[in-house]
Amino acid sequence: MIRLQGLSLRRGAKAVLDGADLSVQAGEKLGLVGANGAGKSSLFGLLLGQLIEDGGTLEFPAHWRVASVAQQVPDEDCEAAEFVCRGDIALQEALCASREAEREGDAQRIAAAAEALELAQAYSARARAEALLLGLGFAQAALQQPVRSFSGGWRMRLALAQALFQPSDCMLLDEPTNHLDLDALVWLESWLGRYPGTLLVISHDREFLDAVTRVTVHLEQGRLSRYAGGYTAFEQRRAQALTQQAQAYARQQSDIARLNSFVERFRAKATKARQAQSRLKALERMQLLAPVVLSHPLQFEFLQPQRQPQQLLRARGLECGFAPGAPVLRQVELDVLAGARIGVLGANGQGKSTLVKTLAGVLEPLAGSLHPGEGVVLGYFAQQEMDVLRPDETPMQHLQRLAQASERPGTTQDWRDWLGRFQFSGELAAQPVGTMSGGERARLLLALLVWQRPNVLLLDEPTNHLDLPTREALSLALQEFGGAMLLVSHDRALLRAVCDEYWLVADGGVRPFDGDLDDYQRWVLERARQAAREPGGPAPAAGEGEGVQPAAENRREQRRASARQRAERDRLLAPLRQAQAAAQRRLETLEARRARLEQALADPSPSPAERAEAGRELKQLAQDIEACEQEWLDLEQQMEGLRAADQAAAS
Repeated sequence: MIRLQGLSLRRGAKAVLDGADLSVQAGEKLGLVGANGAGKSSLFGLLLGQLIEDGGTLEFPAHWRVASVAQQVPDEDCEAAEFVCRGDIALQEALCASREAEREGDAQRIAAAAEALELAQAYSARARAEALLLGLGFAQAALQQPVRSFSGGWRMRLALAQALFQPSDCMLLDEPTNHLDLDALVWLESWLGRYPGTLLVISHDREFLDAVTRVTVHLEQGRLSRYAGGYTAFEQRRAQALTQQAQAYARQQSDIARLNSFVERFRAKATKARQAQSRLKALERMQLLAPVVLSHPLQFEFLQPQRQPQQLLRARGLECGFAPGAPVLRQVELDVLAGARIGVLGANGQGKSTLVKTLAGVLEPLAGSLHPGEGVVLGYFAQQEMDVLRPDETPMQHLQRLAQASERPGTTQDWRDWLGRFQFSGELAAQPVGTMSGGERARLLLALLVWQRPNVLLLDEPTNHLDLPTREALSLALQEFGGAMLLVSHDRALLRAVCDEYWLVADGGVRPFDGDLDDYQRWVLERARQAAREPGGPAPAAGEGEGVQPAAENRREQRRASARQRAERDRLLAPLRQAQAAAQRRLETLEARRARLEQALADPSPSPAERAEAGRELKQLAQDIEACEQEWLDLEQQMEGLRAADQAAAS
């Protein structure tokens, strides 16, 4: 059992843990959640012995073998499969002992080494390591490549495979899904479901947490709160707990006010003095409840496109790639029409990002034709943020440059207000982008993207560096987006929430996938099983997995119907949104006029007649403002009714 009692940890001036308590039973699978910067990785550092607590006690079984993912993978010439095998210390010691015994010709030591090799399952080690690498998305030919030949993302997969390979009683995984595509993610969930030891995992992927964890621990303000169930169950239980806390706090504040009122009224009366004193002591003994203090997650919405042409993108015979004569994708035929919501599926290295970059104009087509429709405004979110951001510029400079090149120049205050909506205020708005975290750069890209008012969104892994509340905000904003969208993401919750159809990028081409994400997951697992049985054998084509096709057509028709419903809802919402925006502008004008009149009335210089006229105008303004506010609320109620009807029809 792992036990934390009154544990405290400070990192600089910040208290990461403040009297935290937690117990983890052997064999439990636990998800650790909390806002970015709350201290989740620091808690892992304590458990791994990399940090020392400042107070309290930490009990960790001394005999447990602990596996974790190395943060750095050195340049090495050893093969990928051999690197994975090095994670098993007992295996490496047995191999070393066997080599020394054979070199010295000691028969007794050779026999002892052979027994140690048998216990370490040495004779199946290479096959087990290769199965892990294949499951995590490595091609068969890559298994013999040297470690130094892999890029940073693939090296992190190597480190993950090494952690999975080594025998362990407890595994600590910090954001293991960050460098995985959907195929590898599905495989990893299946593997962790069979893991017999204690598992602690940090992740911002809610479906991953729901699939692999049975306990959720929330780290907030230095305290650890334990909830039974995965992330979805945690959200529900925490919402109930916060509601109960808010109600209890409100009741206590009412009791305090009532007791204080009695004391103040009757303290001086001789007949009531004893009762007043009794209530005063009750107040002193009362254990004060804390008010509910919630963080304020990012909330935003995409502006409605100014134009919405029917034909947005059209490709015929398109070849995509980085060098002439070596296309990654061939003969791509696609149409992106108004209202399309397309999720792009496929393993890493198949060409998803290449496709999106070509559609965005970042890469020139190698052959064929790509025609954007008239009036198309593309919004591109790059997987590598620094491909489109300038490290030496601040968020303010980025937005200023973008605004001045658009039809919405604005003022410095407009730009500050806009960045503030995306949590860039004060010093952060003036901080060079190159010094920012991945999450901050992702939020900046979103701020710049929304400013452009696109009618086509091309999103390449937009959630990679976003925490769970910000992912939820993005999902809600995309659900209300009125334009078309192509989304590459391994976040299945986001794909399910915003996509009506799927394209599969595989085998050098792009084609529709006739199924949903559950069908795709079954196909991925079947392909992994076949690859494990027959390394190098052909994988089944998309849609050929058992049970995929019979229900796929029905689900595809359901998605089409959902798309038609959303298009009809957007058509009905459009005039209401325009009317509400007009009402909002009138309201701002009226309130500005009222503020000027009130300021003028505060000045004693106007004549009585002028003051009387200003008073009459103020009265009329108050009536106009009230009418305008009511109009805004009526429009909001109509839009909520349409959204509720759409949700009821979808369910």
